[in-house]
Order: sequence, then C-alpha cells, then structure tokens
Amino acid sequence: MDSTATNTTEQPAVTPSHIRRTATVTIALLMGVWVIDYVDRVMMAVALPFIGAEFDLSKTSQGWLITAFSLVYLVCQIPGGVLADRFGARRLLIISLLLWSAFTALTGAMWGFVSLLVVRALFGVGQGLFPGASFKAIAERTPPSHRATAAGAMLASNNLGAGLAPLIAAPVVFALGWRHTFWVTALVGVVIGILLWAMLPKPLPTRLTEVPLPNRTTVSMRHVLRSAAVWKFAALFCATNMLGYGMITWVPSYLLEERGISLLNTGVLAAIPLLVMCVCTFLGGWLFDRFFTERARWFVIPVLLAAAAMLALMLNADTAGEFTFYQTIAMGIAGFAYMSILGMPVRALPPAVVGSGMGVVNAGGQLAGVIAPVAMGWLVDHFSYTAAFGFLIGSTVLGALLALIVPKRPADFDIHAGRSKA
Repeated sequence: MDSTATNTTEQPAVTPSHIRRTATVTIALLMGVWVIDYVDRVMMAVALPFIGAEFDLSKTSQGWLITAFSLVYLVCQIPGGVLADRFGARRLLIISLLLWSAFTALTGAMWGFVSLLVVRALFGVGQGLFPGASFKAIAERTPPSHRATAAGAMLASNNLGAGLAPLIAAPVVFALGWRHTFWVTALVGVVIGILLWAMLPKPLPTRLTEVPLPNRTTVSMRHVLRSAAVWKFAALFCATNMLGYGMITWVPSYLLEERGISLLNTGVLAAIPLLVMCVCTFLGGWLFDRFFTERARWFVIPVLLAAAAMLALMLNADTAGEFTFYQTIAMGIAGFAYMSILGMPVRALPPAVVGSGMGVVNAGGQLAGVIAPVAMGWLVDHFSYTAAFGFLIGSTVLGALLALIVPKRPADFDIHAGRSKA
C-alpha cells in the first residue's frame, strides 16, 4: 500500500509552518495538474470545428466526442475515489496523469470519428481517476478550517486552464493544426506528473485533518453510498455544472460560425469568461470558509438566480462583444457558488472516505458533462444556438431549487445515519 494511504507513518515535527508548507505545496501542485486537465478538455472544444470539417461531422456527432469522454469520466468517479481511499492519493494521481497524457497524444493520431470516439472515452478513464485522488490529497494535507479555500483554489484552476486553453490552443491550431496541439499538451502533462511525484508532501496527522463533529464513529464506503446528503450534493453539482460544460463546448463554435469571429479572436473571447470564473471560484471558497459554513444555501440560491438572469440577457445580445460581456458576468457570478456547493462535503466528510464521498459528488457534476454537450448539439441541429444556451438557463435555475434541500451546515451532514437534515 502507498505510504500516503495512512497517517500512521513517521512524520516531520508538526509546526504551524510545516502545516502551511504542506498545504501550500499540495495546492500549488494540484492546481498545476488541474490547469493541464482543463487545457486538455477545452482543446477539444476549440478543435471541434476543424475536426468536424475534416471528418464531415454534424453538431450532434461533435457533441458525442465530448460526451463520450464525459460518460466514461462520470463512471470512473466513484471507483477513482475508492481507489484513492484504499491506496492513497499520490500513487493514483500519478497513474491518472500519465494515462490521460498518453490518450491526449493518441487523440492527435486518430483517423476518423469512431477512432476519436474510442480514444476520447479512454481519455475519460485517465482523467476520471484524478478528482477523487485530488480531494483525498487536499483532505489529508489541510486543516478543516481552511479546506474549502484550498479546494476552491484547486478548482479555480479548472477555469484557469479552461480560460488559458483557447489562448494557447487557438494559435497552435492556427499554426500547426489541431493534431500537433494535442501532442504538445501531452508532453507538458508528463512533465507535471514527474514534478507531482517528486514534490507532493506526506499527509498531516489525522488529528489535524478530522472535522470535530459530535458522535463521529468509523465510516465506510457503505455509509457514503447510503448518505442522502452526499447524493443531494451530487444532484446540485450536476445542475450547476451544466453551465460550465455547455459554455466550454459550444461557445467557440458559436463565435466562429454564428458571429463570424476569427479563430484567434474566438480564443480571446472564449477565454475571458473562464478566467473571470477562475478568480470568482477562488473567492467563493474563501467566502465559504469565512462567512457561509453555517448558511451556504442562502449564498448559493441568489447567486445562481442572478447568473440565470445574466444568461437571459446574453441570449438577447446584438453583438459578439455584448454576448461575451453577459456571459462573463453570468459565469463569474456562478463561480462564487461552486465552493459553497463543494465546500460542505469536503469539510464534513472524514478524510478516510473523502475520496469516495467526493467521487460520488463529482460523479453528479460530471453527469452534466454527459448531458450538456450532446443535448446542446442536438438543440443546435434541430433549433438554434439560442435554444441550446436557453437550456443552460433552465439548469441554473434548477440548481437554485436543489440548493433548498441540501444540508445547511457540517453538523447536518449525517453520513452515519444515511440521512441528512435539510
């Protein structure tokens, strides 16, 4: 078993500076990996118009290239969390990163729709092992009082990667073609994997990472799967994550095809909302830790409703600049809510099962990645981009409604009894 799977191994003296260094190095390394993770994903969205033209694919078929990845990625969430709890975060993080780098490289070598579909599905296996292991690494290496801020910084790097991807991918696709873009990214992934293996700190002692909830007993995967709270957060994350997946997948194609924006300018316009969302996700984690651990829903609900209102204004935009302006506001506002949604289970779950529990929650979020790309592609094929982006208004409002039924505070997160208080 990996030495990171247990906190009983000999550790350095635990001083405040050691705790800070452990958390800082862990977060920085995971942020680097998540940036590459989302660069990998968003590159496919940037490349979709060119892949579609080369292989003569409809919008629905292009959507399936995203959904094939997302479906397998979804299926791997819970097994990935269980494996992280069983063998430790470090080993699984490295295996995941090397696998997805290999399938990123293979993406650039495929010769048709079916081969691309298979490779993108296998790419989902590599990336699907990563989230549970990363949440496990955070839970083992940060104190509970700062955990949502830490996880918020890690997840903010999703949007940083998603925002940088169009800026990086668009010029490379323009200069070298879409195939070479995947090969370059795969090489960077291997380098990050080597750094992660060499530099990831050992876990902190359990006494520093457990949340002091009353009547806590030993928990297992069975408790996680029976917990109503875990599944409620999974449903909430599914509804709210539609926005990110839908925008990442279809905004580049919309700007190119409907607005007549050049490839390089499309990269810039597609990047702006995601970079703003990156900053807002980090700030949302800090706000949750500082002000909303006991009343997260009363932050999440108005934030999501405000984001839906901005999406409605986006649909009526007359120019590409106005479209991007309202999209940026909508995604920035929604970014504030993410760590109030994910911060509660990260904070309340015991480190022994946080990989499994967050695997379930993240599976809900990735169900959005299965539904949104192909559903929106179908809406574009049969109706319009307006109908496709309107779908995101409905999913965001649904998230606000689901926030009414999730637990309000860590003490209500009753994982042992298999139920939760709303």
